Amino acid sequence: MKKTDTKTGAIYAGVSYFIWGLLPIYWKFLDQVNAMEILANRIFWSFIFMLIILFFTKKWGLFVRTLKGFAQNKKQMYALALASIIISGNWFIYIWAVNSGHMIEASLGYYINPLISILLGMIVLKEKLTIYQYGSFILAAVGVLIMTISHGTFPWIAISLALTFGSYGLAKKLINVDSAVGLTLETLVVSPIAAIYMIFLFVHGSNSFLTMSVGTDLLLMGAGVATAVPLLYFAKGAQKIPLSLLGFLQYIAPTLTLILGVFVYQEHFTKSQLLAFLFIWSALTIYSLSKTKLLSEKGLKWRKEKRATL
Repeated sequence: MKKTDTKTGAIYAGVSYFIWGLLPIYWKFLDQVNAMEILANRIFWSFIFMLIILFFTKKWGLFVRTLKGFAQNKKQMYALALASIIISGNWFIYIWAVNSGHMIEASLGYYINPLISILLGMIVLKEKLTIYQYGSFILAAVGVLIMTISHGTFPWIAISLALTFGSYGLAKKLINVDSAVGLTLETLVVSPIAAIYMIFLFVHGSNSFLTMSVGTDLLLMGAGVATAVPLLYFAKGAQKIPLSLLGFLQYIAPTLTLILGVFVYQEHFTKSQLLAFLFIWSALTIYSLSKTKLLSEKGLKWRKEKRATL
């Protein structure tokens, strides 16, 4: 891999995570709108924006061919439908969490996400873990347990965000299509539902779109651009850089969200939350180091020794 490709890829991926980290500011501008209506507009306008992108990038023919191919490949078609539903659920939970004063817990969800992805890989894809990755799971579990005990309730927002985004990544592994075409197909699956819900709101006179202000209308329509652009940048970056570098860069987004929650939107950050985050951060440090050559070789040696004793 060329150094210029790696540098370009890191910039693309870094920009995508930077945008994701600052997106709570965008959703806060829409906190007067119901989270479900924001989601419906986000899905619908993402689809419209992606159709425009396909037209100007001359990928319309590829989109049509891919769509026909899915009709013959049921496995990929089901994976696409599942990915669409899962990511829609993830978007809804995140928007609701941000606009309901749970930005800190939302950031925790995306810190936990890499560990959930490993767990899903182990259970579904039968991937093997190293001793360091097992250790990171234990530390993360302790962090979640501390937050649960201190709050008296299970941190369902964080876990739901981690599970949905991790499951989305797993479903995407089964779909091998162009990034722009894939995003268009994903929004195509759920756009009819979004459109029906928007029409339902219009009929019952409970819609915010076209009734509140021009600024609100533009923000709702712009949600499609705000959704699609970082996803497209991420796809470009992921193709050019090693997975280990991508793993480090992904912590930009939840870190920015955490900073926004504590210092900008004045969410209360308790000592127990800090302790829980310290366990999660320690787990992520061990997980990230386990990807380095030295520790990955030691982990492989441990796995062989463990297999030999069985």
